[in-house]
Amino acid sequence: MLHTPPLESGKPQQHLYGLKSPENLRRSHKSAGDLYRGTVESPLRPLVRQLHQQGPQGGGEVCVRCTAHRCRVRAAQPAGAVHPAVPQGGVREGHEGHNTPKTICSPCRPQTPLRSCDVTHPRRIKVLPSSRSGHSQHTAPTAEERRGEKTRTRHQRKTPKCLEYEQSRTPCSPVGAGLSRVRRSNPCCSEPCQNKGVCMATGADYECDCTRTGYNGQNCTTPDFLTWIKISLKPSPNTVHYLLTHFKGFWNIVNSILFLRDAIMRYVLTSRSHMIDSPPTYNADYGYKSWEAYSNLSCYTRTLPPVPEDCPTPMGVVGKKELPDIKLLAEKLLMRRQFIPDPQGTSLMFAFFAQHFTHQFFKSDMKKGPAFTLAKGHGVDLNHIYGDNLERQHKLRLFKDGKLKYQIVKGEMYPPTVKEVGADMHYPPHVPDSHRFAVGHEAFGLVPGLMMYATIWLREHNRVCDVLKEVHPDWDDERLFQTTRLILIGETIKIVIEDYVQHLSGYHFKLKFDPELLFNQRFQYQNRIASEFNTLYHWHPLMPDSFHIEEKDYSYKEFVFNTSVVTEHGISNLVESFTKQIAGRVAGGRNVPGAVMYVAIKSIENSRKMRYQSLNAYRKRFSMKPYSSFEDMTGETEMAAVLEEMYGHVDAVELYPGLLVEKPRDKAIFGETMVEMGAPYSLKGLMGNPICSPEYWKPSTFGGSIGFDIVNTASLQRLVCNNVQGPCPVASFHVPDIEETEPMIINSSTSHSRGSDINPTVILKERTTDL
Repeated sequence: MLHTPPLESGKPQQHLYGLKSPENLRRSHKSAGDLYRGTVESPLRPLVRQLHQQGPQGGGEVCVRCTAHRCRVRAAQPAGAVHPAVPQGGVREGHEGHNTPKTICSPCRPQTPLRSCDVTHPRRIKVLPSSRSGHSQHTAPTAEERRGEKTRTRHQRKTPKCLEYEQSRTPCSPVGAGLSRVRRSNPCCSEPCQNKGVCMATGADYECDCTRTGYNGQNCTTPDFLTWIKISLKPSPNTVHYLLTHFKGFWNIVNSILFLRDAIMRYVLTSRSHMIDSPPTYNADYGYKSWEAYSNLSCYTRTLPPVPEDCPTPMGVVGKKELPDIKLLAEKLLMRRQFIPDPQGTSLMFAFFAQHFTHQFFKSDMKKGPAFTLAKGHGVDLNHIYGDNLERQHKLRLFKDGKLKYQIVKGEMYPPTVKEVGADMHYPPHVPDSHRFAVGHEAFGLVPGLMMYATIWLREHNRVCDVLKEVHPDWDDERLFQTTRLILIGETIKIVIEDYVQHLSGYHFKLKFDPELLFNQRFQYQNRIASEFNTLYHWHPLMPDSFHIEEKDYSYKEFVFNTSVVTEHGISNLVESFTKQIAGRVAGGRNVPGAVMYVAIKSIENSRKMRYQSLNAYRKRFSMKPYSSFEDMTGETEMAAVLEEMYGHVDAVELYPGLLVEKPRDKAIFGETMVEMGAPYSLKGLMGNPICSPEYWKPSTFGGSIGFDIVNTASLQRLVCNNVQGPCPVASFHVPDIEETEPMIINSSTSHSRGSDINPTVILKERTTDL
């Protein structure tokens, strides 16, 4: 065994590369292995050889980043001494499974956080103590090992390397003796490029393309002057949320002053929409710019590229080598113990509207995989009313006066049956033919809430056709149908922005749908649905344990695929009942009903297939500060401990579980990430619709002033009142006159929600996992 005496701490140490000038550190570095073996003559070789063979009592430390990032390090100090670029005590992170210390010099810290397995190439030097027991002697590599590693280094000289150490109780070997565990890896796995910089692997190294990010430097971390001013003055998302949800008197004044309201609304639209890349950039198969990712409408786009397949861990370089068991994860963190009502007062009317509205563009093609979509319009085109292809549309159309087919039940209009129109719908065998309604989306027979909205929009379409027919008696069936469709698209966007998003935000500032606000702005009237948007919209905690309609209480087993509820109670009574019943809180964890847990599990499975990046990666992408700890993420300690046990590192927490366990904002339904991610997707998709463009947004597009007025005066309440018989019920996304309720403490309960004996998606053979 070879042993070199420790460096004498009393003597001045030779500076790295034998040069005292830090500027000389910019010279090209040779492989640490080559220096150790003596195949390269360098003044560093004796120091490296000596450091390799020292134990913890006399071992040395070299910054684990310096040779890769070439920051300035003045010396390699012996153990017990302070790294010259690090404050007293150093900056250390213990490697998982043992107590190997690693030191990062301060110039390296702002560039890229240290990962559990640092992705780099052979030029990097890592000098580590050899064992937990404190022995100071190390075994040097044998001649055979040196020859083998020399051959491997020659053949893999341009291949990225990851110095990956066994995550077990086996002690790490020093670099010289442990080169056999070096394996290929992508230098971009560690996400070195910040602030939307694009990482490009260049052989064993990487480059960051910082073009038009407002940042420069090796890792796009140094802001330009104007960017620095902007980020210095810009308040945090939570600060903005606080200002908009408080000071009601002030916002009442702002809302009454037209030019102030318009200016603020214009800023909201542009600042949110510009966070979304347009044209689209990536998809599940292409983590780099390609024509295929741009042109293939059958795929969802991606906001962040997939995690490279050759990374050490599923999340790049952090966390454990295997993600936690999904069912165990769901049971410990997502499963409802006791119903937690939404403190914001959200009603079931909102929950079913969200489900009905979004499934015109969230329509995964599960025969091909979760990355593919059947909704190739990628936006608000109302294919859930009219069908997603021409054949289905023609089966649903009456071809008279522009109307859709219908039937009359108890004196009211309802969708036709499957038998009458021949359009395919997803119903289990026990549903009788008379209750198999046919609508635009084949899965909307799943729950009565969806069929309620399908019936309301069917009635609205035929009502608007009558209005247009009276004004334009010379128009043929096709023109009446197409113009009515445009009017209903406008109504939908108006209701979503001024009722739906308004409720979600909780703002005292009144949102406004006015496409003219963007006519002089830099804005693209196109949209592509991102798979991350689809994933975050799985809001199953909204669902209650049972459904109260008039005087009857329906369990999930009685509610699912029971369209007779719609005709038995009638649309008016359904609206009234769903408006009065409160929905569940989405953020905060442990509130997914057992009956729909399978869909949440499937969502996590699909996220893993598409190799999503972590929750923190998406927080950075949407200009939020990444969470620094599990407690920071959850706002409590119990779930934080479970997360730490499952993931190991806060940067390894997956997107969808993270969104559901994230601490909610004060008296709010969601956490920060859900809102700050969801709002840009929503507003870009809504305002990017063609009807909002200067060429479309004019009265003639909608059949004249009468059609234009229908769009500009639309609201949820008006939509319902125009399409029910008798007195109009209150229709609201907020439970009327409900007092603000504090979230319930439910961690002590172990009882699960009712209805866990069914899985609707099993009945549908996984064809509706988006639902």
